[in-house]
Amino acid sequence: MQRKTTKPAAPTKDMVNHPPHYAETDNGVECIDAIRAALGREQFIGFLRGQVIKYQWRLGKKDSSVEDNRKAIWYANKLDEVLNELEA
Repeated sequence: MQRKTTKPAAPTKDMVNHPPHYAETDNGVECIDAIRAALGREQFIGFLRGQVIKYQWRLGKKDSSVEDNRKAIWYANKLDEVLNELEA
């Protein structure tokens, strides 16, 4: 009787927190941090709000609704983090 061999599962991509197309650059700067540095605090807050709206807007319009919802939550959490920096 011949045994079936199974391949080890490939590592899953985290398309919400660490999508491969936003991988760290050679100098270790994350894209979101570069955006924040380029925009400044107030514009960065607007950017984050826009991202939340965008991903909520797309819900149900394509196959990745769960992923889009998770991205909206990620940006909302980042917005909360930035807004709370002055509170600390």
